Amino acid sequence: MNNNIMSLPRREALKKLSGAAISGIALLNTTILFASDKNKVFKIGYVSPQTGPLAIFAEPDEFTLKQVRESLKDGITINGNTYAVEIIYKDSQSNSNRASEVASELILKDKVDIVIAASTPATTNPVADQCELNGVPCITTDTPWQPHFFGRGGDPKEGFEWTYHFFWGLEDIIGSYTNLWEQIPTNKVVGVLFPNDSDGNAWGDKERGFPPVLKEKGFKVVDLGRYQSPSSDFSSYIYEFKKQGVEIVTGVIPPPDFANFWNQAGQQGFNPKIVTVAKASEFPMAIAPFGDRADKLSVEVWWSPEHPYSSGLTGQSSAQLASAYTKATGKQWSMPLGFKHALFEVAIDALKRSKGPGNPEAIRDAIAKTNYKSIVGNVNFKTGPVPNISKTPLVSGQWERKDKNLELIIVENSQAKDIAVQGKLKPIN
Repeated sequence: MNNNIMSLPRREALKKLSGAAISGIALLNTTILFASDKNKVFKIGYVSPQTGPLAIFAEPDEFTLKQVRESLKDGITINGNTYAVEIIYKDSQSNSNRASEVASELILKDKVDIVIAASTPATTNPVADQCELNGVPCITTDTPWQPHFFGRGGDPKEGFEWTYHFFWGLEDIIGSYTNLWEQIPTNKVVGVLFPNDSDGNAWGDKERGFPPVLKEKGFKVVDLGRYQSPSSDFSSYIYEFKKQGVEIVTGVIPPPDFANFWNQAGQQGFNPKIVTVAKASEFPMAIAPFGDRADKLSVEVWWSPEHPYSSGLTGQSSAQLASAYTKATGKQWSMPLGFKHALFEVAIDALKRSKGPGNPEAIRDAIAKTNYKSIVGNVNFKTGPVPNISKTPLVSGQWERKDKNLELIIVENSQAKDIAVQGKLKPIN
């Protein structure tokens, strides 16, 4: 879905989507079947950016699917009837148009009972729009609720009928970031990096985004406008940031773009005290190549081993889930791990409270009544702040070098006091 469609009113945007053709290109499609009764099967369609610039968000998918298979090996039992579960896994390729196509295929060809999706508006928004258009229950996560809800033309007075979403909002990240930055002395001059995409436009919005709140809190914002992603040259931004004395850099940009910016900043002698960039610096694999220049980068933390929540599906604590992931893959935990797990938790909980496969209205109604304690916190779609949305807790952290590894330490919790801090923010050397 392009930005023009994203900006249209909801109904007009959905009309445009209805003409999207199902691509004939072969799809990466992994089907997992649980239990033995193939005549009674719940079908879950799962869309995730397995390839493209956002592929790092899908890194935990294989591990998560294996855990779900083990947890559901005996199927789902409702009123004495046992149903197998089939998961059909599709790649959005980090592209909105592709996400719309594979969602349409899941609905029209695979006849799924529910669609779930994650990892930024490029995937969650077009998938949810296809489900809303076709009357299929849908749960999404890992997109701030404003880009997801308002980016789809959502009306707070109406909401949506078929699509539900859980994640934090811009108000949470703005609150956490600004409290984080107050921990060390700066001149409060903030340079922003916002791409011309759903996230960047929402974060940079003059009414609902970062700029008005930062100005109210006494920060000066240096904003050169939206840039086109992918970008290999940030020289103009770096020049202006240096000229205006920027000591804090923030934004929401894909990992490859931030790699270009941060490498060029080093080459051109730009050394801010604080760099708090969402999306790009959320992953150990993305920042490890920076070496010493990764030390002291800061970022919001949606989930970590320190979060005091457990899975209703596997019984694991957050720490146990992270440990199991590292043991199975040899990799450090990353934030999407908790949310991918929770996405299946919430979907399976709704299926268990439905009337069985082939009952979309019952599944939709079960989702709407969700009040579930997941590994990322409580998910309750009645709580708002707008219809169809449930907010999850958010804190902020800082990467610190521990011997050869970089570890993400929680250093700010003003928006979620039940998540303990492990230290205080330190300036970048």
